[in-house]
Amino acid sequence: MNEGIMHDDTPSTSGAPQAPVRTGGTIRLTMAQALVRYLAAQRVASEDGTSVEPLFGGVFAIFGHGNVAGIGEALYQHRDALPTFRAHNEQAMAHSAIAYAKAHFRRRMMAVTTSIGPGATNLLTAAALAHVNRLPVLLLPGDIFVSRAPDPVLQQLEDFNDGGVSANDAFKPLSRYFDRIVQPAQLLSALPRAIRVLTDAASCGPVTLALPQDVQAQAWDFPEDFFTPRVVRIHAPAPRSDDLDAACARLRHAKRPLIVAGGGVLYSRAADALHRFASAHGVPVAETQAGKSSLAWNDPLNAGALGVTGSPAANALAHDADCVLALGTRLQDFTTGSNTLFTQAEVIAINANGFDALKHRGFVVEADVRLALDALAGPLQGWHAERAWTARAHKLAASWRDTVQTLTHAPQRDAVLPYEGDVIGAVQRSSARSPADDIVVCAAGTLPAELHKLWRAGRPGAYHVEYGYSCMGYEIAGGLGVKLARPEREVIVILGDGSYLMMNSEIASSVMLGAKLIVVVLDNRGFGCINRLQQACGGAPFNNLLDDCAHGPEGVPRIDFAAHARALGAQAEHARNLAELEVALQRARAAKGTYVISIDTDPARTTEDGGWWWEVAVPEVSTRTEVRDARAKYDAQLAARAAPSAPPSPPQGADQD
Repeated sequence: MNEGIMHDDTPSTSGAPQAPVRTGGTIRLTMAQALVRYLAAQRVASEDGTSVEPLFGGVFAIFGHGNVAGIGEALYQHRDALPTFRAHNEQAMAHSAIAYAKAHFRRRMMAVTTSIGPGATNLLTAAALAHVNRLPVLLLPGDIFVSRAPDPVLQQLEDFNDGGVSANDAFKPLSRYFDRIVQPAQLLSALPRAIRVLTDAASCGPVTLALPQDVQAQAWDFPEDFFTPRVVRIHAPAPRSDDLDAACARLRHAKRPLIVAGGGVLYSRAADALHRFASAHGVPVAETQAGKSSLAWNDPLNAGALGVTGSPAANALAHDADCVLALGTRLQDFTTGSNTLFTQAEVIAINANGFDALKHRGFVVEADVRLALDALAGPLQGWHAERAWTARAHKLAASWRDTVQTLTHAPQRDAVLPYEGDVIGAVQRSSARSPADDIVVCAAGTLPAELHKLWRAGRPGAYHVEYGYSCMGYEIAGGLGVKLARPEREVIVILGDGSYLMMNSEIASSVMLGAKLIVVVLDNRGFGCINRLQQACGGAPFNNLLDDCAHGPEGVPRIDFAAHARALGAQAEHARNLAELEVALQRARAAKGTYVISIDTDPARTTEDGGWWWEVAVPEVSTRTEVRDARAKYDAQLAARAAPSAPPSPPQGADQD
């Protein structure tokens, strides 16, 4: 235990800040000092369970007039017990904090603090991302004066109908718990509630504590034992016996079961339990974006990615399954093919969050995935899927692994630009050790589809793709958070030029913190993914690729991503082809600091194998023949979905978002 959190390191001398005054069983602190001291005192069991470590890995902070004098001073006092990291963009630093928690499978986390105005509202996108992905992050935006004496202060948003509203009220629908601390004593209830939400498998998500700047500076006599270091338990619900009995009865009737592994498998540390269950009962496994890496890529029963970005093996099995065991997944539209992929199957949903489990009219087991799988082992002893079904799953999975090998090792012609699959293959071949030692980070565009199909994840957490919110700009910031969580691993961020241009500032942060990233930028000259989707819906190429955008007399820019990255302090180079990329990757792996490599890629090519229908509404009326034709296809898919006895067949070669 770090007992330093119980004492100030600032001596009481003339002109210096005064140390807290202790009176009996209380300690006089400002609200901000008490908040920081409490966060620093929280502990959690280490991953192996043999020791304890801080629950909070640190605080990302960009200071402004709403937090520099209050929480900024408190963070300085406790900088040894609770490190503070400076970032360059508020949204980005929150992404880093969220990625840190995801890389720790939600057992450790970070806090984020900003000023009261644009700094606070810059966090809103990240708050929504954390909410959608069920990931813990503590947001501490500064707020306006409770006293209202100097109103309106700089950056204050005034509501014409409600004097108590500030810009921070926008966090309410984006937070799993929201509180505004208007008196220091409120921390006694607000902080334990915040920690409970952040460490509860069912309610996990972003917590926002709005901190008015005058209240941050107010002092109060806090009970001294409030700051005693405590080991926090991660709360996870155990399954009810009647739910288990009902689930077992349904599974015993299943002949062709399929497991859908979602992020809850990783967060509950159920990878080993999943492997044991699938192997014992001969059940194939398909992985969602959040759940990929739950099972090793070369496990005989791993059929690969599921859904719109899925493999042909997983989607064929989902199409024919009579029972789907959905583990820790929200069953969103990319997983279910907009609710067309396994309409014929009975769904059993095991999820710590009942809201997330209540999808597809399935049977709900509200429980932690690992606890539920362990509890099912005894009652299901002797049950096995049809042998022919298991054999088919083995054959399809093996065939898909062979296809992945072919797709990622295709010979290249000098005159042909590479596409995402080629780059993915080059990255994985570049590993001097096993590719399982790498962690790939991505978020939006074409790359999540290609990575979902083609990345070979050898251990839990080797695949870190944010696709619940599909947030462009998460990639580099997220990579920084992953590296802070897993400094011993090679963290490889792969992203498109569009995402790079949206948010790249944390390259400078990674250099400053000595948190090495390898960043591979695929430059297809625009938003290639949405350009393809636009045309698939009958639209003309418009406002996506740079050449199709409005531009001035000088034309569209030629962007030198390597030069830009060097300006931010990274080492960088441009690879003219795949051969140069492979050599550059070796230099990047040998480098001590962040290394950025750019390469030109084809905006039109994608992996044609696999995929499934995804519902994107097409206009009913248009002057374009292409749009009317696309609408006719859309209407046919809608009709097929309305007839559950005949679910749609997978479209071959369809473009994916």
